[in-house]
Amino acid sequence: MGRQLQELRQLASRAENRRTETGIPRVAMVQGEIPEHQLAAVYDPMVNLILRGSKTMTVGDRTFRYDPATYFVMSVDLPAVGSVHPSENGEPYLAISLTLEPAILANLLADLPKPAGGELYSPGFSVAPVTPDLLDAWLRMLRLMERPNEIAALAPAYEREILFRVLQGPLGWLLRDIATPDTALSRIGIAIQWIRGNFAKPLRVEALAEMAALSVSAFHRHFKAVTALSPLQYQKHVRLLHARSLLIAGEGNATSIAFGVGYESPNQFSREYARQFGLPPSRDVARLRQKGPRNAEHLLAISNG
Repeated sequence: MGRQLQELRQLASRAENRRTETGIPRVAMVQGEIPEHQLAAVYDPMVNLILRGSKTMTVGDRTFRYDPATYFVMSVDLPAVGSVHPSENGEPYLAISLTLEPAILANLLADLPKPAGGELYSPGFSVAPVTPDLLDAWLRMLRLMERPNEIAALAPAYEREILFRVLQGPLGWLLRDIATPDTALSRIGIAIQWIRGNFAKPLRVEALAEMAALSVSAFHRHFKAVTALSPLQYQKHVRLLHARSLLIAGEGNATSIAFGVGYESPNQFSREYARQFGLPPSRDVARLRQKGPRNAEHLLAISNG
């Protein structure tokens, strides 16, 4: 697999120190030139392949580390904190990602034998070792960057192959559950989408459980298993991440933004912000701005690396 990884690194080396589009639908890359930087965002469902360096991802109370030749699958939108690190010889972190599209997965699954159902109370994210077949599919995909006139014809086939290889691996059930109606994960996904779109509104767990067609107790268990957070914790994380992006963008002061994201008390907002990010809002934003606009771009633009 060394030759495959080396070619993938060469192809992805044009990535910037931020989420970089490849010109291929749903495929992006990122290269971290800084020895270490923190990433905090709501991450989209994705398959993320590490090519160089390493990354740790913390969701709730769960932390995963993944290195070159491993890939990460996230099957629902999750608020997470990550840190990336250069390789042992100091070369910058490098990764590529494929944003998951449920309709494409459902179309692929329709052509495959139906496997046994997913596990009960399972997390919505995990890490697995990559295989030569999966790397080959990624190679064919990234080579299209050098042949853009072939993207429309060939990228859909290569995307299906990447997804097929993941489906055949230990994390395949995560992809199946995204596109399969009535799985616990897909039901929790409906509630997650509601919270993301309505995070500033009061949250009623009973209404979310009804939306997911689960009892309140089952909804709590499944939600915590999938996201490593309770529904209220999930909402709080989304509120704080959105507030931080607004503060960095200069779209209001801490008080107005606190009310805008759903807090009734600016003091409570400041306390919870400091617990989440280590500093009160004004000091945190000042620190980020001192490091320059590129650092702020990480928080606003890297949600899929």
